[in-house]
Amino acid sequence: MHRSKNSGQTRPTPQEQLLAFLCNPKSYSHRPRKVDFVQTHASFVFIAAPFVYKVKKPVNFGFLDFSTLAKRKHYCEREVQLNRRLSPGMYLDVVPITRTKDALAFGGVGEVIEYAVKMRKLSERYFLHRLIQRNVVGTKDLDRVAALLRRFYKAQQPTPEIEAWGRIERLKISTNENFSQTERFIGKTISRAGFEAIRFFTQQFYKCRAPLFRARLRQRWIRDCHGDLHLEHIHLAPRALQIYDCIEFNDRLRYVDVASDLAFLAMDLDFRGRPDLGRHFISKMSAGLSDPQLFELVDFYKCYRAYVRGKVESLRSVARSAPAAERAKSAERAADYFHLAARYAVAGSGAFVLVVMGRVASGKTTLAQSFARELGWEIVSSDRLRKELSGLPVHRRTPAQLREKVYAKQMTEVVYGRLFGAAERAAKQGAGVVLDATFSQRAKRAQLIELFTKLQVRFQIIEVLAENKIVQRRLARRETQRGEISDARSDDFVKLDQRYEPPVELPAACLIRLRTESAPQSTIQRALHEMVSRQLRGKGPSKTLRAPRP
Repeated sequence: MHRSKNSGQTRPTPQEQLLAFLCNPKSYSHRPRKVDFVQTHASFVFIAAPFVYKVKKPVNFGFLDFSTLAKRKHYCEREVQLNRRLSPGMYLDVVPITRTKDALAFGGVGEVIEYAVKMRKLSERYFLHRLIQRNVVGTKDLDRVAALLRRFYKAQQPTPEIEAWGRIERLKISTNENFSQTERFIGKTISRAGFEAIRFFTQQFYKCRAPLFRARLRQRWIRDCHGDLHLEHIHLAPRALQIYDCIEFNDRLRYVDVASDLAFLAMDLDFRGRPDLGRHFISKMSAGLSDPQLFELVDFYKCYRAYVRGKVESLRSVARSAPAAERAKSAERAADYFHLAARYAVAGSGAFVLVVMGRVASGKTTLAQSFARELGWEIVSSDRLRKELSGLPVHRRTPAQLREKVYAKQMTEVVYGRLFGAAERAAKQGAGVVLDATFSQRAKRAQLIELFTKLQVRFQIIEVLAENKIVQRRLARRETQRGEISDARSDDFVKLDQRYEPPVELPAACLIRLRTESAPQSTIQRALHEMVSRQLRGKGPSKTLRAPRP
């Protein structure tokens, strides 16, 4: 609002006047009962059933520029034209909004102040993310989506202009842009360690897989795609399938490898807790397009797509026009998407068990907690389990008279049984889990490897190391520290250290040895980089590793 110099009264700003007009049911010729108003980081959307009107915000994010009326008109027209490819009958027209004196109207002969895309409203119940929420989606539903997309991609004839965007130097424009535009969110929606791990993965993938990118160009897989293919943009009614809201504001974000387009939907299925459907969808598209290379690229593009969603939600989290509650939710979603991107970079898709082991006070629990936080994974700690199973307060040291019972061999077997159970659940659910325990006995490690082999689950073991003087200093600090779960103190060091059997029997492929003398932030960053490097070199642990003899 601004104040009139003559009257001293406040008058609405042009944007406030526009929003008031579009929120008023009387503004529409069909007189809807109500108008629901929602907004994204780039648009205002007005739901006036049976129609929807979408107005672009006058913003410039670098990758998207709606800063002038002429640009907004152009991109409204492009939106209608492009979306009719996969949503015939939904996108109706571009409608000018005019002003005569102080009144606004759709059409008319006054000055055009804005443009709106007019669309048919789709039933809320059939959006794919709603169907996923109700758990009523199966493989046959994804097969319908796959069939439509297969026909769509095959119909696209790439031009030299389109294919140029498949070159690595062009791909870097988008990924570098993502990192530069999200750097200000470090410490807010993404950690420094997560940011650096994802950026490292992206840069190294370009180097390691350069021949694969060149092959994609030769095989003409770079096409004019949808560009924003996630669950909310798919409407799966019984008799009709609509895939709408493709990217119109930046051609390079739509001129992508088919693998990049498909990875967006697979990533979103992972995000919504249905990796099984994501795997089925990618397998169906690989077979339908005769594209076996899809499997080699999908995790890279899933990482990219999850990062893009994290960026978009981060931008929403600081949008001044959005209510505080919506901004907070956007920040939470952004963090979740960034965690998912980090998982793809570090561990790829699917189930993964990360074992963090080592001597007492080596720093393993701190590192395990950092991994769980960075990757958004469940953490299962032997120290916590032992106390919970014994009915003891987690953050208090076990009384001396109870320690013999709490640390008896029988209780240890139960604790490690729970750790193995957590690994098995993760494998069956296609999830990730961090196991935090000393695994000081070779026999227990043999059981662990045997279980991984049986489950055919990917895994990584990290042995955490620290010099004796640092270990003893940490143990001494526990004497006065509150909130420590472990019972180990200085007087336990010699006894526990003598019981520790270094994991010399484990093959290098499944073992990372990591020192923890530096700050935790530096340690987790080195750990993530090492896991990324191993994945890219194809030197991660085998799922069928033979269990060493105890």
